[in-house]
Amino acid sequence: MNTATLPLCEQQPRFELRFQSLFSEGRALTFPCDDRGEVRFDLMSEKARANYLYARVVVGREYATPAVMRSH
Repeated sequence: MNTATLPLCEQQPRFELRFQSLFSEGRALTFPCDDRGEVRFDLMSEKARANYLYARVVVGREYATPAVMRSH
């Protein structure tokens, strides 16, 4: 019997690391990650890296502690 397999990226659920704004409910920064919340820093654009590093620095002051969520 021949079964089709999905590419690895489609077999595993996709996740994002979400930094929710403490001041604006609709504002957040999100970054692709694995199920443990680890991001591939080397695959990010320069702007995404800058945003990620900024969000980490201002956790508790501007953004909430990041949460790992399934992406849509």
